[in-house]
Amino acid sequence: MRLDKYLKVSRLIKRRTVANDVADAGRIYVNGKAVKPSYAVKVGDEIEITFGNKPVKVRVLSVEDNVRKDVAREMYEAIQE
Repeated sequence: MRLDKYLKVSRLIKRRTVANDVADAGRIYVNGKAVKPSYAVKVGDEIEITFGNKPVKVRVLSVEDNVRKDVAREMYEAIQE
């Protein structure tokens, strides 16, 4: 699954266009490398997102296309918030 879609489905970022913009600005790192919105997310990847001065780091636990809102938090585990 594409990074921008994963961020939207997991509800780490509310809109896919915002996820695209953040990735294009170079503020999303996967396993320590800056990535584009088309990066293919895999289970075990560590995603770091910089929101202003507050970095969020999560580990991917599952990659699913359709997830209910109450189950979305189970797609990742927070490493650093």
